[in-house]
Amino acid sequence: PDGGAAEAARGGPRRAVVLAAADPANAYGAALPWPDPPAGSTHKPGRKAGSVVVLTDGELALYMERGGKTLLLWPLTDDPAGHPADARLHSAVAALTDAARAGALGTITTERINGAAALTSPFAPVLEAAGFHPTPRGLRLRG
Repeated sequence: PDGGAAEAARGGPRRAVVLAAADPANAYGAALPWPDPPAGSTHKPGRKAGSVVVLTDGELALYMERGGKTLLLWPLTDDPAGHPADARLHSAVAALTDAARAGALGTITTERINGAAALTSPFAPVLEAAGFHPTPRGLRLRG
């Protein structure tokens, strides 16, 4: 029996993998179409140098452009009140934080999340819980 799948179904820990957006292991933008941008965002993901994706349980959960200025997050619900409780997004942000702290991404300064200012985004608490700190420019994570 796969206890991990049952745990994930209950909202428990998820498996999150950080990849370069252009990595052949990332099927989005190659074999699979990119999903529509999250509600409120006009920024579109792409297989661009320096951009990063986080796949959670094999699905796209997060896209970060080079340097982290813009983050796109795909929550499981359209309800903004449900965003902070989304275990899938928590896992994706934690994986991104771990990659940055391991030196793979350098310092990340996020100014916009899904089209909104990072500091006032409903996702700000998720990033802050993972180690991002508020600055005048947005939310910063030092690598």
